[in-house]
Amino acid sequence: MFLNNIVPVDKVEVRKEVLKTHFSCDLEKCKGACCTFESEYGAPISEEEVKLIGENLSNILPYLPEEHRNQIKNDGFYKLKSRELMTNSLNNRACVFVFYDNGIARCGIEKAFFDGKSTFRKPVSCHLFPIRITKFGSDVLRYERFSECEPALDKGREENVTIAEFCREGLERKYGAKWYLELMDKMEQK
Repeated sequence: MFLNNIVPVDKVEVRKEVLKTHFSCDLEKCKGACCTFESEYGAPISEEEVKLIGENLSNILPYLPEEHRNQIKNDGFYKLKSRELMTNSLNNRACVFVFYDNGIARCGIEKAFFDGKSTFRKPVSCHLFPIRITKFGSDVLRYERFSECEPALDKGREENVTIAEFCREGLERKYGAKWYLELMDKMEQK
């Protein structure tokens, strides 16, 4: 039964919900909730991403509120949790890299990148959201549901955009354009 819900693409297993569920972020309604989920930690990051963020940190900090800059100064920008690297959070709520633009939580790392101040766009886990990667021998891609993202489901249906289509840039960044095209071919076959 479980295998009927999986689409293999190269050495990655994709849950069919990623291919069939409609999704397109609606920041006006969710206010950037994915960056402010209540949690002791923020986004999952890799060792390479820690290095890249560290190399660009001095250019990212000016985009952050003072309270966030102080948190990073005092506690750093990441922690190791159960053998997984995660960005720190502020007050168990917002990722330390969040800044607010008209009440919408946005990523200071990404803002610095788009302004040409940083060479690093944002963690892959953020680029792939709402897709999460579970290591189960190989990568398994699944849709992580949050009630705060309900508006994205509505907008995805309106625009006829699936999670896989919405996350195209992140998927291509992680697995390559050829892999993504193979995923889309398999999506059309299912």
